[in-house]
Amino acid sequence: MGKKLYVGNLSYDVSSSDLEKLLAEYGTVQSAEVISDRTTGRSKGFGFVEMSSEEEAQAAIAALNGQQHEGRALTVNEARPREPRTGGFGGGGGRGGRPGDRGGRGGSSRGSYGGGRDRY
Repeated sequence: MGKKLYVGNLSYDVSSSDLEKLLAEYGTVQSAEVISDRTTGRSKGFGFVEMSSEEEAQAAIAALNGQQHEGRALTVNEARPREPRTGGFGGGGGRGGRPGDRGGRGGSSRGSYGGGRDRY
């Protein structure tokens, strides 16, 4: 199993194949993917590369982290394990929930005042 790297602060013009070429000089690239926005298709400015060994991954980190590429200082480090996708949906739910929370707070305070009137 290879070692997965996070590559951040990429120019929005960098493609997955550009990313693969960039890291290929440090070892065998098993996969390279620039992450793009699902709705616009535009690059999010970061990607993941899987190198075939720990040694190759460390060589790429040592050589590229902080180096300029297309006018930007790259961030290259070991990728953290992927979080369960509940965070993505929870974030969407959170966005949907926030106005509801405001309404909920307003509604609950109104409700408690209303409840107070009913009780006394």
